[in-house]
Amino acid sequence: MDAAAVNTVSSAFDFFAHASEYAIDTSQRSILFWDVLRKRGNNYLEHLDKGQPPVLIFDYEIICDARTFDRPANYALALIRGKRSPEGRGFTGGADRRVRGDGKEGDRSEPDRRPIVIIDPRAGHGPGIGGSKEASEIGHALSNGHSVYFVLFFTEPMEGQTLGDVKNAEIRFLEEVARRHPDALRPVVIGNCQGGWATAIVAAERPDLAGPIVLNGAPLSYWSGVGGTNPMRYKGGLLGGVWINDLVSDLGGGHFDGANLVMSMEGLNPGNTFWSKQYNLYKNVDTEEQRFLDFEKWWGGFFLMTKEEIHTIVADLFIGNRLANGQLQLDDGPVVNLKRFSDPVVVFASSGDNITPPQQALNWIPMVYKSVDEIKRLGQVIVYIVHPTIGHLGIFVASSIAGKEQKEIIGSVEMINFLAPGLYEMEIVEAPSEEWLNDYKVKFTERTIDDILAYDDGVEDEKAFELVASISERNSAMYSTWVSPLVRAMVNPLFVEWMLEMHPMRLQRSLITDGNPLVRPVKDAAEYVRRTRRPVSETNPFVQAERALSDMVVTALDWGQSLSDMTQEKVFHLMYDNPVLAWLYGMDRGPTPEEAKATRASEARERKEDRLKWLSMVEEGGYPEGAVRMIIAMASVDGSVDEAEMAMGSRIVKASWRLKRLSNRELHKIAKEQARILQTDFSKALDALPLLLPDKKDREKALKLAHHIALADHDINKKEANLLARMKQILGLSA
Repeated sequence: MDAAAVNTVSSAFDFFAHASEYAIDTSQRSILFWDVLRKRGNNYLEHLDKGQPPVLIFDYEIICDARTFDRPANYALALIRGKRSPEGRGFTGGADRRVRGDGKEGDRSEPDRRPIVIIDPRAGHGPGIGGSKEASEIGHALSNGHSVYFVLFFTEPMEGQTLGDVKNAEIRFLEEVARRHPDALRPVVIGNCQGGWATAIVAAERPDLAGPIVLNGAPLSYWSGVGGTNPMRYKGGLLGGVWINDLVSDLGGGHFDGANLVMSMEGLNPGNTFWSKQYNLYKNVDTEEQRFLDFEKWWGGFFLMTKEEIHTIVADLFIGNRLANGQLQLDDGPVVNLKRFSDPVVVFASSGDNITPPQQALNWIPMVYKSVDEIKRLGQVIVYIVHPTIGHLGIFVASSIAGKEQKEIIGSVEMINFLAPGLYEMEIVEAPSEEWLNDYKVKFTERTIDDILAYDDGVEDEKAFELVASISERNSAMYSTWVSPLVRAMVNPLFVEWMLEMHPMRLQRSLITDGNPLVRPVKDAAEYVRRTRRPVSETNPFVQAERALSDMVVTALDWGQSLSDMTQEKVFHLMYDNPVLAWLYGMDRGPTPEEAKATRASEARERKEDRLKWLSMVEEGGYPEGAVRMIIAMASVDGSVDEAEMAMGSRIVKASWRLKRLSNRELHKIAKEQARILQTDFSKALDALPLLLPDKKDREKALKLAHHIALADHDINKKEANLLARMKQILGLSA
């Protein structure tokens, strides 16, 4: 046999060998894939039987149950006790759904540290995703010595529950935390997604209860977005407004099914929803099972809202954008004013987030504040950080984010509280060689309103949403008057139960369980496959063809979605960028010249009064005020403050007997006042130092403290050197 014939036979043999290996592998993977889906269905039913408890891996004790309040809500406040014991002690279900913990294992909280309160999103899913892993917000908060509280909620809302009831319950929770920690500063409140705007509302109404707040992927400015990129904001206008949510709630017997929200989110990324998520499990079924099941336990836990709640969320927060516009009023409470924050606000967003893009997370800042000068006048600190790629859930779920961004945010809350009022970007860079910086270096750089607006492609496209809000109100009124009574009259409990069970998001889980006779053989087959598993090599040509086919499917689905998104955007603007329609609805396109003039005059008056206030305090104080003024001036002279400088400042305070005797509240008050004095007139603030430090020894000590700040990063730059020389001259300490 010649060489050509041998090669042909060899190639044919290789082909059949590869085909045989691939056939065995893909059949085994298929069985294991369906077995994982079977387990997912079983977990779903088991989770339902237990009352859909939080997916926390930490022990906790419910200490405040809002279902018992005069105006009840299906919320509760839990104290995190530590990592769950091997016996799995945790949420047990039952009538009162309470948990008892012994508080011993993993309890390393320090009583004088700020407590941390975490509010998870109630956007279709249940609570717990913020603590579903050890490397999580809760895990890092515990490891930093904070007492941690978690706001959880139950599957069904209380009858007639409103968003105002939820807000009041959360206020009661913060009051309880304050009562338990009388000697600590106000708690840090972390809000994830929907929990973010809930946090903002509570902190704005009761700034006396909330300390620094962290808003993770929170849509506070729903109208904002980049054309051709953020299609979700158009949905309300294309559906005619909030009436469609009212209809779905009426069909649900007065309850809105959270599965609809989950299905809507899945619809944003069909490539992942209909293919990649399943294919990733199928491709890596030997290693992906547990991660998939853990996530699906939360993703498949569907919670309900009342009609009143979802109406307020959609009509006022989303379509109406009333929170960012300063028009939101819940029940009989005051109008929510985001200018009332008294402690720092940290906003964490991501350019890879297609549910809450950076514009929706950040644009409330230029909507609420006309300039950074106004932020400073109000004594507020706003810090933002934008991740370049992570998706929405990854912001508060991904272990990589928890181990870096969330860890550094939680670890920096005390430092952030001593930043001078203003707008900052938080930058986190690797610094593994510097042990005291704990693998990362954190830096806070001063930014302007223009830096926020640069994430957007302009705000002119948001005017169309004003018309959407107006039309939505009219459509909702017509639906409530003429259609809603008929729908409610036709709905009965049996129909409501059928609607819930037949929802596609539930059916895909409830049909693939051990309760289905067609599925039962999968379990035995999967056990046999695991004993005889023969995975194929990645170099197998059939595997490579499979991967290529998968990529083609994802590309086709993504292309179709892009075409759909582009079409929806064009239709939206054709409808609502219509001057005739705007005229018919009497839309006001802006303030009159007289109103604009009055606003400018009012702002000028406020600026003048603020300047006079701080200038009058330039010469007030003694050694603490003078030393703190010099420390702040040195730390911020180059337009940024880094972790090294703030850590050095903390050590200085602890080492100085005249500074460490000040309480945290007193020290923070002095730091805030001296920062504003420096911001108002830097030169006059420095020139007044001799009046605050009349004693030569005090001047020398204060100058030494400033020198330590300059050397915090082991290098004195030109600006710092010049400032040191100037301080030395002003204090009369020149050689």
